[in-house]
Amino acid sequence: MLGEALQTDTLADRVYRALRDAITTGELRPGQKVTERGFAERLSVSPTPVREAIRRLEQDGLLERAGPRTVKVAMFGGVAVQDLAEVEVGLRGMVARFAARHATREQLDQLDAILDEADDLLILIKQRHESGQEVAKHVGRLFDAVQRFNGVVESCAGNPVLVRLLDQTRVFSSPERRSRVLERVEVDETFGLDRYTTHRQLVHALRAGDSAAAEALVLADARGGLGDLLAGPTPSAG
Repeated sequence: MLGEALQTDTLADRVYRALRDAITTGELRPGQKVTERGFAERLSVSPTPVREAIRRLEQDGLLERAGPRTVKVAMFGGVAVQDLAEVEVGLRGMVARFAARHATREQLDQLDAILDEADDLLILIKQRHESGQEVAKHVGRLFDAVQRFNGVVESCAGNPVLVRLLDQTRVFSSPERRSRVLERVEVDETFGLDRYTTHRQLVHALRAGDSAAAEALVLADARGGLGDLLAGPTPSAG
């Protein structure tokens, strides 16, 4: 997990995301002590970006200082993660607000095309679900389509600074989010499908230039989605 996150952005940003993902996914456990040198060796980087990442994670409330070169994962990390989720939700709402102001017709047509593809997948998923067939693979494809949709919405915003801030404050990396969605689908094959219809409503709001409506739709969807994923799967009665 740690190594997989070191792929994009500046080195300091990549180290920060790698360590934060390790904390939010439980790879690094609450109360676990770690050192700057240990992190640097684990990630095959110098201590400098690790030191900066640790400082930011302390500000986030995810790490606590345990010594001059030693920190531990905060026991109250769950609260910090919830706070981080609220920041992500707020930024995603702002992206939608900017997108309503700046989206081009070509971008909006691209969003509709992605949703047409997703609609076909949704029909297939419902048909397979009703006939008792496996749906996880198709839900994964639907997830990927929605991620492409979100990426285009971010492009519509025309605000690279805002999008960068959003990327730096995401609670889950894309692979971890995908993994959690599929994990939930194993328990409830209809997980998340009830929120899917808001995406078409969002495109309508963007076409109308209605920034308030676009922001409200994304806020509700993002808050519900993150809340469900942070809650974790509920074991089935069987």
